[in-house]
Amino acid sequence: MTFFGRMLFVLALFNLLCVHSRPTVVHLRSMESFIRAVKQVEDSNSDLSPLTLVRALRRTAGHDDVMTIHFLGASYHLNDTEFLEKSILNASSFSFFDKAIHHIVTDHGEERGVVLAPDGTTVALAPLLLGIESGLKAQMEGTRAVGLFPLTLGRMLGLSFLSLQDIPPSLRIGPNGCWDNVDHPKVYKLSQPATLATDAIINGGMDGVILGMDLSSLPMSERPQNLSEILKGYYSFTLNEEQGLDTVTSHVSPRRRELSRALLESPDLQNQIMETLALVWKLEKTEWIAKDTGVQKAVKDGLKTFVYRYWDCPQIIPRCQWGAKAYRGTPIPLSLPLQFLYIHHTYEPSSPCLSFPSCSRDMRAMQRFHQEDRGWSDIGYSFVVGSDGYVYEGRGWNTVGRHTRGHNAIGYGVSIIGNYTATLPSRHAMDLLRHQLVRCAVDGNGLAVNFTIHGHRQVVNYTACPGDALFSEIQGWEHFRE
Repeated sequence: MTFFGRMLFVLALFNLLCVHSRPTVVHLRSMESFIRAVKQVEDSNSDLSPLTLVRALRRTAGHDDVMTIHFLGASYHLNDTEFLEKSILNASSFSFFDKAIHHIVTDHGEERGVVLAPDGTTVALAPLLLGIESGLKAQMEGTRAVGLFPLTLGRMLGLSFLSLQDIPPSLRIGPNGCWDNVDHPKVYKLSQPATLATDAIINGGMDGVILGMDLSSLPMSERPQNLSEILKGYYSFTLNEEQGLDTVTSHVSPRRRELSRALLESPDLQNQIMETLALVWKLEKTEWIAKDTGVQKAVKDGLKTFVYRYWDCPQIIPRCQWGAKAYRGTPIPLSLPLQFLYIHHTYEPSSPCLSFPSCSRDMRAMQRFHQEDRGWSDIGYSFVVGSDGYVYEGRGWNTVGRHTRGHNAIGYGVSIIGNYTATLPSRHAMDLLRHQLVRCAVDGNGLAVNFTIHGHRQVVNYTACPGDALFSEIQGWEHFRE
């Protein structure tokens, strides 16, 4: 459909919307709001298949580029006009869905077409829904999900690598950003100039791969869940206080990095991106320069950055996302790489945090205590590990902390939320620290390759931190020294 044709289509639907409008959808940009809007449509159409719905949503947002049509067919050729008029419009949702799904970045750095997920991460809906549609189509036809990687991640990664060849590879993908309000999100602003593959696009792409593969593996005889249930199962869940993510066998959003890595990582991932780019060039009838060593190098360098940032490193929730107050005074820069990593537990809060809201509250409470009761410039820790599957930014990679008296300038201080005198943190929380955060720090030149791990009590006499149970555990970790 041409741009002019789509505008006529939108105007016609808008006229219908003015007649049938019932204000039932709040225009908050959260995954919960999106799921509620989807469920309204489903509730008014009991026989509606999830595949029909995601196709209609693609049509609503105008996401019929040549590659999508190549793999999934053109949504405007599908017989869903009656569905659009009777379902989406009667639910007063056309405007909501169009704004929620259509991805753009404004000149002022606002990223639209993204939603705040319950886990505190930001997800672009377009690649997520393309992955789900690919999986549902494959399940219905009894085939494998053809085009899943190009549609969700491959195209945007490859084009981002190529479009920014004149800047360092580390700046060719990303960045992240922060919401104006995490309780009532409306505006998401990026921290740096956008690439084609922002963090939200990559998160949505990884989620689309995971859910698309899950759906394509269902037997043809099994009816898939409604779209709202598919999304709820992945993004909305309750963790056990003692075990956190340890016993979760279903696929949930805090595991997106490890799950997508397991599905996609292969020796020929670079070739897959090159093949995706070649297909883009072919479909757009542009000469493809596959033998150009500059193109191949750009993809190789960009992919290396992607693997480091989105698979090797854990997801770190930035300060602005958990509601940090400003640093008081002038931060003191660290001289990197550091030689030490000091392990702490928070003691208070004494219970593990199991969700983004509870972990954020704990972070704010600790910062308030450190700034107001102890008179420090900021929260003392460099990073804090939750049991929700995420690491929370304290003073971060480059600023001297206030975590280990006499040693703040020579090491990072990382704490796990909870009291671990008698019990251990969840295995997943400990692995976030022991393997992912450590590897991220070493590869990113934050920690020296031969760094040393110490428990807080080893270098400060008056404390039992990080608790007897956790201290006993870390004595078996690599890099621990007496």
